[in-house]
Amino acid sequence: MSAPEAPPAAATGGAPLDYDVAICGAGPAGMALAALLARRGVAPGRIALIDARTLQQAGNDPRSLALSYGSRQILEDIGCWPVPATAIHQIHVSRRGQFGRSVIDRDEHKLEALGYVSRYGALVTELGAACERVGIAALRPALVTGLDEQPGHVAVEIEEEGGVRRTLSAAIVVQAEGGLFGEQQAKSVQRDYGQTAIIAQVRSSAPVAHRAYERFTAQGPLALLPQDDEYSLVWCVRHDTAQALLGLDDAAFLAQLGDAFGTRVGGFTGATRRLAFPLGLNAGAQGSARVAAIGNAAQTLHPVAGQGLNLGLRDAAVLARLLAQGANPAMLAQYATLRKDDRGLTVRLTDTMARVFANDSPAQALLGASLAAIDLFSPARGVLAELMMYGRR
Repeated sequence: MSAPEAPPAAATGGAPLDYDVAICGAGPAGMALAALLARRGVAPGRIALIDARTLQQAGNDPRSLALSYGSRQILEDIGCWPVPATAIHQIHVSRRGQFGRSVIDRDEHKLEALGYVSRYGALVTELGAACERVGIAALRPALVTGLDEQPGHVAVEIEEEGGVRRTLSAAIVVQAEGGLFGEQQAKSVQRDYGQTAIIAQVRSSAPVAHRAYERFTAQGPLALLPQDDEYSLVWCVRHDTAQALLGLDDAAFLAQLGDAFGTRVGGFTGATRRLAFPLGLNAGAQGSARVAAIGNAAQTLHPVAGQGLNLGLRDAAVLARLLAQGANPAMLAQYATLRKDDRGLTVRLTDTMARVFANDSPAQALLGASLAAIDLFSPARGVLAELMMYGRR
């Protein structure tokens, strides 16, 4: 770790900047970026993490997350592995009511696991501890209310507890889990899939240890991710169907789930409280001279294939490597170039799957045959697995 450096002078007037890098949003992508910057030699005192929630509030978030093997490698790099998680050894992909399926197995890739299922709270708690260990300043709870980009710096307007408002300055601002501002929001690509994701933890009578399922139905994908002795359910359906499912009692809901998924894990025997989230694509602009976006601020994806968080962590890894060489516009320009292919392919892949295989379109008839062909042709399985674990490299 390098020694703290003197604050750089802004190009306008030579006033010292508060930070080299200010990160708006201390979710998994934002905190991973902060820890990676420190790991690569940026003085911790020159990094700011800004978030509206306290670490304790974020740590109580019970949502489940799918982590790829590549994400595990990033977390290992900053001392944030292991986290409490269930390993995925196999991924079973199929189409409800049609012939054909594909199974991706860890043994083909000589890996301990293809990925992992953890909880949001457990991951951010570990990342928060890693940031605190190296002395990264955390401004929380604090709400970012605006950004004003100048030729030599960015002014970050924040509102802290008690309504206290102040303005920070940074050479580079990274929008992570927070929302986009101004021109970036206006340029974002948005799509409404007409679907809602039903989220819950469910139990079954015959679970298959360490096997994840992606089951395509007439209304959208249905994923079961192994977590402890249960499954994390992500069930994507039309908005009207979602409202009907939310209104059912547990027994009726589990019966409907069984009809949609089938009996590969036996019957469904229990469920936690159901939550619902509308689904859409929001792919933001690539950024400006001194502002970059990563994670959910750069792209909010459909949950099919579970790539949202993993893409955000890959964003953080590349950006940290570049900003460690210099917090300046030239590095942000390189970042946009280096992330274009992986980001573009992942966005297009999930968007296509959501639009084509998330409804009862004519293309659905090809899905069963496609899955059967992939299962018989091991190089195709290998390409698919590589994309899911590491993105486009």
